[in-house]
Amino acid sequence: MTKRQFQHLLETIVNSTQKQEGQFKETAELACDLLSQSLEVDNIGVCLFSGCETSELIAQTGSQSHSSLNKAPLSHDLLNHASRPPQRLCPNYVEQLKRGRIIDVLDVKQDYRVAEISEHLNANAVVSNLDVAIRINGHLEGVLYLESHQPREWSESEIHIVSQVADQLALTLATQRAYDTDERLSLFLKAIEQSEQISMVVNLVTDRVEYVNGAHHAISGVPKQQILGKPLACLDFFKQSPAQAEAVLAQVKQGKIAKGNTQLTREGGESYWLRYRVRPFTTPRGNHYALVTAEDCSEELLQQNELERLAWRCSLTGLYNRSYFNRVLEKLRNGHLMLIDLRGFKRFNDTYGHEKGDSLLIEVARRIKHFASVKKAELVARVGSDEFALVLEGIEDEQCLDYAIKRLYHQLSLPVQVGAESFEAKPALSVVEIDALEAEFSALTCADIAVQYAKKKQGSAIQIFNHALLNTFKEDALIERDLQAALKNREFELYYQPLKDLGRQAYIGAEALIRWHHPKKGVLYPGAFIDIAEQTGMIASIGEWVLEAACRQLNLWQHHNINISMHVNVSARQFFSTQLYDQVWQLVTRYRIRPNTLILEITETELMEDVVYATHLCKELAELGVGLAIDDFGTGYSSMRYLKQFPISKLKIDRSFISDLNVSRESREIVSAIIAMAKALNLSLTAEGVETAEQESFLSALSCHQAQGFLYSPALREAEFSQFLRANAETPLH
Repeated sequence: MTKRQFQHLLETIVNSTQKQEGQFKETAELACDLLSQSLEVDNIGVCLFSGCETSELIAQTGSQSHSSLNKAPLSHDLLNHASRPPQRLCPNYVEQLKRGRIIDVLDVKQDYRVAEISEHLNANAVVSNLDVAIRINGHLEGVLYLESHQPREWSESEIHIVSQVADQLALTLATQRAYDTDERLSLFLKAIEQSEQISMVVNLVTDRVEYVNGAHHAISGVPKQQILGKPLACLDFFKQSPAQAEAVLAQVKQGKIAKGNTQLTREGGESYWLRYRVRPFTTPRGNHYALVTAEDCSEELLQQNELERLAWRCSLTGLYNRSYFNRVLEKLRNGHLMLIDLRGFKRFNDTYGHEKGDSLLIEVARRIKHFASVKKAELVARVGSDEFALVLEGIEDEQCLDYAIKRLYHQLSLPVQVGAESFEAKPALSVVEIDALEAEFSALTCADIAVQYAKKKQGSAIQIFNHALLNTFKEDALIERDLQAALKNREFELYYQPLKDLGRQAYIGAEALIRWHHPKKGVLYPGAFIDIAEQTGMIASIGEWVLEAACRQLNLWQHHNINISMHVNVSARQFFSTQLYDQVWQLVTRYRIRPNTLILEITETELMEDVVYATHLCKELAELGVGLAIDDFGTGYSSMRYLKQFPISKLKIDRSFISDLNVSRESREIVSAIIAMAKALNLSLTAEGVETAEQESFLSALSCHQAQGFLYSPALREAEFSQFLRANAETPLH
């Protein structure tokens, strides 16, 4: 091959469109075609090594059929037989290419350099071959090979021209990769610029911004020209949150990823939230950079805050709710918990309506919130329908604590203006020292125990939790446990207290009173367990037992012609349950109770809880021949209108008025007024707690119908009560 031909071949490749555009495959095919036309060889091919595991035949042609091969794609079999094996399978062959670049073989069977690919060469009947490495910056990328089926020596000019062609292929491959890299980089930059998320590259050595996309301007309002190439100090993050920004930079320079949220303000004064993530990285040349990604998360945080507000806040008062309060309270180890309960709030709601009830709650919450802000208390919550709680921290002085308690109670006790009307909030307040509690009792439980005592107090309804209350609570808990078994073990018994007709001087009735024969504590009166039964809901079962036992006894008395009435106390829970009417109907029917001999007693306060329902039920009971008596009359708030509305058969004057008759003018006037009112309404009247003859004389003089109390007899067991009746047989029975 002449030098001119050699020059023409190279110029053809160099000037080709394929070479200039970096089309490696097409350039490889052109090179193979030109070499096959100029050199007498059987096969010419280009193979690229793709890592250690695979190799790829890019182009191949033969001297006998180069024109046809140049026009048609290579067959799959031809590609498999013509390509060089992967680097992993021929490491010595690859090493020879890396070191010497050229492997010129006269006899493939004798040359150790191609021993690893001899099987491949023999399969293709190759006797001599010339393999030239295709390298980029010294890195082996592939091989340009020439194969002959006849022995031949490769001349210097042939080796030189093939080497030059291999160099052109290497340049083409580098160009293609550069174009691909540029295209990917351009695509990447285009995508980054289209992103709504801020992308920024920071030089960690110079602390300067070396790249930022357009999203920075869209989010912050600052054009990227103002920060590109500038120090980090020019960023809003470093200007407005310097401490947080410096901490992030220090963390990143330690090789750690930093992330978080920060609130920033745009030039126009608009505030927004930015969520950022900063990841450090090192370039192949050892330069240290950080990639900053950030996005505007204002809307998300607003939604999150709204969800948290709905989840953890009371929608009416804006205070924290019970769930949130409990979560935080569980983690506190010191401070003082204050629990505020509004006495009589349910009654207020029922009387004046929920709208005014809500207004009352809002005002109470405002006062508590104001008190908390003055005392720098952050944990303030509405923990129940009419209960509020707050935690005061940092008050060690007992006098300061006492002053704070009284101050809060005074503020809450002031009248509340709702529209044109003024109302009393009637707070009850309990205080618990958190760090003085026993481990098994929560602070809120202890506060609730104390507030129940506060609600029963006269005057200031304030109760500091102490160990005496806790011991009482523990005793009540034991009673609650024992109550579970009391009914099943038949530990209850009814005692009966006689009712005397003052006009006829005859015993005309008995009030059934429950006693508990406790296996360890002996006989317990209702005051020791009724409140506990009501709190636990067991009062319903106990009330059912009392009512049936009383009806059974009344039936026995009536069977023996003892004509007296039976008075049975009914709790509010039992009265307002939907089962009372059915139970009374079954008992009256089963025991054949005579009309108007069974009288149910309920306190006036309980009766007023639901006036409409109570009125309807009283009328139904009256139709069954069952009377209704209002117990402890005078201590509640019944009005004449309601007394006229209810089909009541009797009023029972509370014992607190009777006990003061001899010493209190006010009690005498109240009792006189009650008796006069009962006469006007044509109601039967019974005075409770009569203990002296003077009290009886006063009541008789005012024509009070009946009386009961220790003056006549305490409550007796059934056998003793029957004996009492026989002993008073000379007194005619009703």
